[in-house]
Amino acid sequence: MSHATVNVVYRKYDGSLHWNHRAMLLGEDEHGVWTGCVAGSSGSKGDGPLVTWPHPFVILFPRDAWWTATFNAAPHKAEIYCDISTVPQWGDGQVTMVDLDLDVIRMRDGRIILDDEDEFAEHQLRYAYPPDVIENARATADRLMEAVTTGAAPFGTVPRWLSRVT
Repeated sequence: MSHATVNVVYRKYDGSLHWNHRAMLLGEDEHGVWTGCVAGSSGSKGDGPLVTWPHPFVILFPRDAWWTATFNAAPHKAEIYCDISTVPQWGDGQVTMVDLDLDVIRMRDGRIILDDEDEFAEHQLRYAYPPDVIENARATADRLMEAVTTGAAPFGTVPRWLSRVT
């Protein structure tokens, strides 16, 4: 069975290319649009070399929210990896957003981590984030820490979409 694919393009605030790869378009539900990658899929960080991922994963692109969420199949050490970003924009066979550094991660052992606060502080200066971007990123990180910690939907169960790529 073949799936439609989409280019997933994360950029930094200055427009430079960040993580980018192709993914299968899996479908939509009340949480947003889901894409997936099978084990052995690859992508690049910026213009760097291809990185091959040993585990399958799905990415949720919510509608009108300042984040994306990757759900990794076991045994990946990070069960859920949320990137704080601008609202994902769809068009021309791709989804694009600006990575705003902060990450909310649920490790497979249950630990919840707010990562890259140092990078967020550094990039506020380097890229001159406007005050509303800083406020949205921080507020989103706070909401996601709560949602991931309490297991609020869609973070409480393994998304059904993951079975499509495992």
